[in-house]
Formats: sequence, structure tokens, C-alpha cells
Amino acid sequence: MPVTIDDVARTAGVSTATVSRALRGLPHVNELTRAAVHRTALDLGYVPSKSASTLASGRTRTVGVVTPHIAKWYFAHAIEALEEELRAVGYDVLLLVLPPGPTSTRPAFDPEELRQRVDAVAVLTVPLTGSELDGLRRLRLPMAFVGASVAGAVSVRIDDVAVGRTATEHLLRLGHTRIGHIGGDPDEAVNFHTPVDRRTGWMSALRAAGLSPDRSLDVPGMFTVDGGRRAVRALLALRDPPTAVFAASDEMAFGAMSEARAAGVRIPEQLSVVGVDDHELAGLFGLTTVGQPVEDQGRAAARLLLAALDGSTTHSNEHLLLPVALVERSSTAAHATAVLPDR
Repeated sequence: MPVTIDDVARTAGVSTATVSRALRGLPHVNELTRAAVHRTALDLGYVPSKSASTLASGRTRTVGVVTPHIAKWYFAHAIEALEEELRAVGYDVLLLVLPPGPTSTRPAFDPEELRQRVDAVAVLTVPLTGSELDGLRRLRLPMAFVGASVAGAVSVRIDDVAVGRTATEHLLRLGHTRIGHIGGDPDEAVNFHTPVDRRTGWMSALRAAGLSPDRSLDVPGMFTVDGGRRAVRALLALRDPPTAVFAASDEMAFGAMSEARAAGVRIPEQLSVVGVDDHELAGLFGLTTVGQPVEDQGRAAARLLLAALDGSTTHSNEHLLLPVALVERSSTAAHATAVLPDR
């Protein structure tokens, strides 16, 4: 006869509710009690029945993850961290991948697809229309946004304005004054704030240094390697090209560096390049970048959703802002004519 949760509770001398919370990794369980429950369950050979707990609770024990990509570096790492955090307490992930392209041209996402299939929803920096956001709210499920913030839902993100400012200030300190910006898709500006905020940081740093942002130095890179190549090709073709470039993602920076070198431009002697992310290949490229804790964002979002599902938090507007840091490597150097202060 299979061992039940009641057997574990009776042997451990606690309630079945405590056993359930302890084995699912939920809060408000004394650590000694948690350890005793795990030890008892192991000794008795107890295996939780997901189907039984689902029927008993009326929950699916599944979290929907809405994402525009699964293969791109940022999204792959955020999804993996989120899934690991949820799986550790017995939750599955249902991926819903939206078609690529601007919100004006892609098929509309219908949140009703998630109704009665998931207990909560995580949304990863997806440019959504107003009707799509309204549809998500009508589900009346806990929601967490990763990489963006939306009213009425918890979020985990970085300060993208600070990212753009940090990258640009680094180049300004090196004596560069003609600093190009490679950003996202201008058609997504209304619904996708990450590239807009990074561009704002670039402009604000230039203005704080007494410089006017030059529109000819602001080019889209579409957050792809090929986009970075095309962008730097356009920048280098200018009559007065930049001596430094801030690319709003490492992947665009990789493309920019590759294309510049193919054109005979030496990095960093003739062109300094800064990216964003601290991609695992950034060290191989020698790329100076503003590193962000992608996995931490995924894990934090999962914990916020679990807390909402457990009822241990009533904060529906909690916005976590995680830190970023400049990682200096060999892709940036002082402008050839700059006289720098002692550091």
C-alpha cells in the first residue's frame, strides 16, 4: 500500500498542511521542521502525487510563461532560471511563444488560451498591446513581468536608463565625444520600453556632459548580431563617424565589432564598443559591457509568483530593481587625442 501524506504527517508529528508546505519549499515552516519532514518522507519512501494534489487544491500547479523568444540569450537564461525555481517546488512551466515582429503586424495574443491551464503567469519583456494586457488582467491570476514593469502586477527588472547612462559615461570618461548608439526596433517603441530607456540613458549622459545627441549616430540594430553589423556599417559610412559605440545588447555589440574589424577598423584603437548583458561570450570577444543578473531576475519572478499563490504576500505592485555593473574589458580605450585625468 503506497505511503500517503497522512503517514508522513503522523510519523513526523506535524499536520498534513505542514508536510505539504515543507515538501513544496514554501515559507513559514521552521527549518528544523522542514528537515524532519524531508527526512521522514525519504525514510518512508513517500512520493507526492501531483494529480492528487491538483484535484484537491483545484490548481494546475503550472505557471504560464509568455515570451517572444526561447533561443535568444537573455530569454533562454531567464526561462531556465524561472523553470528551475518552480520545478524545485513541484510546478511545471507552460511556454507560450509569441510570433516575432511588431505588435502592429503580428497575430494578436489571446490570454484566454491560458485560462484553467495555469495558476499564474510570467511575462518576459514582451511588447504587448493594451487589449492583450487587459486580457491578462481579466484572468485574475498572479502575474509577474520580467524585464519590464506594468501597473497592477509585480515585476523584476533592471534600471535600463541607468544602463545606458553607465555605458555612455564610461566612454565619456575615456575622452570620446562622438558616441554612436545601436538600439532596438523603432516600431516597438510604444510597447517595449527596454530599448527606449537605454537610449534615454545614452542621451541623458551626453547632455549631462554638455553634448547634444546626434540623430545620425542613433541607428537601430534590432537586438540581433546581423542588426549590429548593419548598424555599425551605417555609422562607419558617415562623413564624421563615431569613435565609440554603445550597443544596447551584447549580441548587437558582437555584430558591430565583427563588421568593424572586417572593414579594417581597429578595436579599441579606432572604435571603442560597449554592450549590455555580460553574455557568456563577452569575455571571448573582450567586450566591455554593462552586466545584468538575468538568472536572478527569473528566480526572483518565480519566488514572487509562488508567494502570491501561497497567499504569503498581498503586494500586487511590488517592483524589484536588480543592480547592474560595468565590466571593463579590452573593447574600450581612451580616445586617441584625449588627455585623461589620473585615476
